Amino acid sequence: MPRCSSGNDSKRPGRSSPRRTLEKETTVCPRVELKPFERIVIGQTVIINSGTRASFLIDGEAPVLREKDAITAETANTPVKRLYLCVQMMYLKNDIPRYRTAYLGFLKELRVALPASAAAIDAIDGHVSAGTLYQALKEMRQLMKVEEALSMSD
Repeated sequence: MPRCSSGNDSKRPGRSSPRRTLEKETTVCPRVELKPFERIVIGQTVIINSGTRASFLIDGEAPVLREKDAITAETANTPVKRLYLCVQMMYLKNDIPRYRTAYLGFLKELRVALPASAAAIDAIDGHVSAGTLYQALKEMRQLMKVEEALSMSD
């Protein structure tokens, strides 16, 4: 399994792709900084920071999602948020097939609700189809802003 590198031994700082050496393969791991009492989900575990700032590296393949980027069933009250919650579950549970039927229903609902955002919705669907669920979540966060602006103008 590739191990994290601090990035200091690289001739190209900030390099994020795996690097082969004669001895081993290293990867620059993502650094996470948490504010006091901030929460982060790693896999199916919620980590709550203590009363001071914390910084750490994540080495592994577990899905990572900050609390500020997570949606609960109670707050999934719009078409974009319902789709987001579904993709969030796919991502955190690492189980696309289990949520596929619900996903397709929420996707259809979103296409009806925001027909002018067809290109963004297609991009989200492309990410889900490719298995790049975090990218789909990032796209949906942008679409939430559009949805909110439209609801404010009504």
